[in-house]
Amino acid sequence: MAAAPLYCVCRQPYDVSRFMIECDICKDWFHGSCVQVEEHHAVDIDVYHCPKCDVVHGPSLMKRRNNGHRHDYTEPDDGSKPVQAGTSVFVKELQNRTFASGEEIMMQMKGEHVSTRYLEKHGFSYPIVVTEMEGLGLKLPVPTFSVKDVEQYVGGNKVIDVIDVARQADSKMKLTVRFLVEVPDVAQKMSWVENYWPDDSFFPKPFVQKYCLMGVKDSYTDFHIDFGGTSVWYHVLWGEKIFYLIKPSPVNLALYEAWSSSPNQSEVFFGDKVEKCYKCVVPQGTTLLIPTGWIHAVLTSQDCMAFGGNFLHNLNIGMQLRCYEMERRLKTPDLFKFPYFEAICWYVAKNLLETLKELREDNCPPPTYLVEGVKALISALRTWLKREVTEPTSEVPDHIRPNHLIKELTKEIRYLEVRIRETVRPFKLNAGAAARRAARRLREQQRQVPKMPSNLDILERHTREVLRRLEVGPLEEDAAFCAKVRGKLNKVSTASAAAESLEDNHLRLMLVNGRIIR
Repeated sequence: MAAAPLYCVCRQPYDVSRFMIECDICKDWFHGSCVQVEEHHAVDIDVYHCPKCDVVHGPSLMKRRNNGHRHDYTEPDDGSKPVQAGTSVFVKELQNRTFASGEEIMMQMKGEHVSTRYLEKHGFSYPIVVTEMEGLGLKLPVPTFSVKDVEQYVGGNKVIDVIDVARQADSKMKLTVRFLVEVPDVAQKMSWVENYWPDDSFFPKPFVQKYCLMGVKDSYTDFHIDFGGTSVWYHVLWGEKIFYLIKPSPVNLALYEAWSSSPNQSEVFFGDKVEKCYKCVVPQGTTLLIPTGWIHAVLTSQDCMAFGGNFLHNLNIGMQLRCYEMERRLKTPDLFKFPYFEAICWYVAKNLLETLKELREDNCPPPTYLVEGVKALISALRTWLKREVTEPTSEVPDHIRPNHLIKELTKEIRYLEVRIRETVRPFKLNAGAAARRAARRLREQQRQVPKMPSNLDILERHTREVLRRLEVGPLEEDAAFCAKVRGKLNKVSTASAAAESLEDNHLRLMLVNGRIIR
């Protein structure tokens, strides 16, 4: 059996997990890490010379830059091809564009006011800007925290995902981040992962709550919706970011899906396809919270370090599910999707079933957003179960009985709908029915017996009688004693009797037709 071929200066066999580059002279392959060539830099090399060959043939030849408006900057600039997103020409044009002010839609709030209770009452449908951080619960490094500090905390050999903003492409690079950052309280308390993900889950727990984002001036990320329709918190530690925000209306979402799947996506500025695109500048020290489904692009107007995180929650379940299904239709790679989105939806459904049962037992109606969210969740779970027939991969947790869970959730929703119908029954009366009803009320009033003494009158008589027996002073001197008379005194229309015992003296009040007889 032949030995595996050896490559590179390290003379190791091929490893699919490591980036390699071929020398155009000797045709040997080299690990990028062994010859100091980063993967994201390799695309700029036209002719590569390995360390041995560049001694004889000179250094590698870099690609010639012929234009500033195309991802492939080696294309001849004949003016026939449109500007692509992320290029230097695009960024300059973007900065000169006019947009609707973000103040039209942004909610300016203090950190102490951004709470779960507030969002449950008023909803989370529009972006929130927080400039006064006290009470938000967000913990961050000091503003002087730098990229060198990041490397010191993490280690420079850690590999991370990098976005090449000029090409709007992804690659790998050494260095990542693992800070002691505490997310805002509202994101922590509302998060599905924090509230519903079990410790004994077979699936790995998603870690999307914290990110460190480092960007250089004029970096641009094109329009997108955060994975799984997650909401996002975003804090600028230093520098500045500009967000271009588009409301997730049904029309805008349909336009976005069509734009995302078009072959010339990078040549069309999506903000021009919708009625309104809002510009929101986020300066140093400011936190931005973006709700579910908002379509947004980001320009780094200054060198910037920011922290952020994503979270799913109960307030916008329907929109989250819609965004997830859109990702499936667009065939979004798993790397850019919420990890185990369907699994967490099953966990959430199980917990929400318990919540609905508890509210029913307490005779407390659930909030409307929760009812509508559960309805959307039931529909999605049914669809996923049917899809399992043709798709072998399943994210249904082992300890969940999917059909039984869906059935129980459906029963709870039907119970609520029946209860609402019984509570509120709108009806209309024609003129004849209204007249007959009025006449019937009049006859009933005429047949009524003389008015009986009120419960208050009966209680006063009883109290005076008890005080007389106890030889206590006037009634007004013992108001506290009156408060001890507990129970329900019902009006009596026929000969009947009722008795209430008093804790202190065990005297009984006997009533017949409203008259105290003993």
